[in-house]
Amino acid sequence: MSADPIAPPSDRLVSSGIDGIDRILCGGLPPQCFYLIQGDPGAGKTTLAMQFLLEGRRRGEQVFYITLSETEAELQRVARSHGWTLEGIKLLELSTLEGLLRPETQTSIFHASELQLSNLTRLLLEELRTHRPVRVVFDSLSEFRLMAETPLRYRHQLLSLKQEFAKHGSTVLLLDDKMDSPRAGPDTHVLSLAHGVLEMEQLSPEYGRSRRRLRFLKMRGVNFREGYHDYVIETGGLRVFPRLVAGEHHASFVREPVPSGIEELDAVLGGGLDRGTTTLVLGQAGTGKSTLALQYASQLARRGEKSCIFAFDETRDTILGRATKLGLDFEEHVNRRLVTLQQLEPAEVSPGEFASRVAEAVASGCRLVVIDTLNGYLNAMPGERYLNNQLHELSAYLNQQGALTMFVLTQSGVIQNAESPVDLSYLADTVVSLRYFEVAGTVRKALSVIKKRSGMHESTIRELKLERGRGISVGPPLREFQGVLTGVPVFHGNLQQMLPSADGVD
Repeated sequence: MSADPIAPPSDRLVSSGIDGIDRILCGGLPPQCFYLIQGDPGAGKTTLAMQFLLEGRRRGEQVFYITLSETEAELQRVARSHGWTLEGIKLLELSTLEGLLRPETQTSIFHASELQLSNLTRLLLEELRTHRPVRVVFDSLSEFRLMAETPLRYRHQLLSLKQEFAKHGSTVLLLDDKMDSPRAGPDTHVLSLAHGVLEMEQLSPEYGRSRRRLRFLKMRGVNFREGYHDYVIETGGLRVFPRLVAGEHHASFVREPVPSGIEELDAVLGGGLDRGTTTLVLGQAGTGKSTLALQYASQLARRGEKSCIFAFDETRDTILGRATKLGLDFEEHVNRRLVTLQQLEPAEVSPGEFASRVAEAVASGCRLVVIDTLNGYLNAMPGERYLNNQLHELSAYLNQQGALTMFVLTQSGVIQNAESPVDLSYLADTVVSLRYFEVAGTVRKALSVIKKRSGMHESTIRELKLERGRGISVGPPLREFQGVLTGVPVFHGNLQQMLPSADGVD
């Protein structure tokens, strides 16, 4: 069951110990229920289970870890890797039960596996009656399934455990390996008994670190956010990034133009870029796209407003060095935390994690968000099939928060026939085009605004100059040229007036 918008959480819900999962579930897990946690090896099932129990311990609850597949020493090692201690968590491991489970020590006409399972179930029930835990982790069902051997016995024992756990008011996580392979088939016995099912996946791209995602296949009787959600495993546990849904985020703001600080540029833009809009700045490499974004960030910093630049292609030092050459005092703005520079490694970030970083930047007060470049963003996630949709959702979210968004997109080609790797102009409220053109054997840069949904703008083409120590300057309309957009225009004026060239900064 799912619903939008997400309903407010209930006070009765049980926190999972992981903020992102609680947000996906509108607050947490319904109590006194069975939950199946299934996933690939290395997906983080044990880590999630420990966070669940540690949250219970923090709340002063009785918690219980039943492990049939790992030893206590192995679990302690996992806990230490995250800086945790399992003190206060009762551990019951299979190795301590060998005397009870070893069939040769028993005199019985029953099958050995049936005797093992019966003894294990009996011992678990005794422990439950003695300790009455509020939270229980059962790790793992694979061993329990092997003991049962037959589906009928397996289901009967699971049902008995479920009823007993319910009597004591326990919320139970059942850990299991993923069982939806063509050979194994889905474990329908657990799926039908479980109140909720969480699936965890580990994906291995051809290059870069593994990507992990999770989704709730079902949750009975409660609202939750459907679909896949990215997550990472780091020191301290799982960090889950709920899928961004723009419709859930609305903020009140005044839609007003934000000037760039350059009078001629503002004239082309019809007064500046408007808050709550997305601007696509596109052009060939070296035409000044990133510098235009830096100019806007610097201007907002002078007004005391924060900006965040997500750099996929350039290093932090390169950006600061170029800004210094242009005389933008950018490093001072960074030191005052009015501008945040986040250098992203292309192979190390997932779409969900990136969206979460953007949301955190907006929550911290950033009024300008720059993605430089979209080429880097798309190349960083080559295996993702719905990046355009995710980018659309991210743009809508930023617009509804009243942020000014700038997407930088590099076109291939140098002079003529410049092509974009992807057409995202439909996402943008404003499109600013930068390109090269030739004048008397010199290479110049031209700027024009192709569209602006939120207001009027000039339809002229102006020369753009990047001058050392003076930053960006925008010239008058190039009315004496014909064919600037072809890259090799025809000039009908006084050529001598066009010959002086500015000292460019790449």
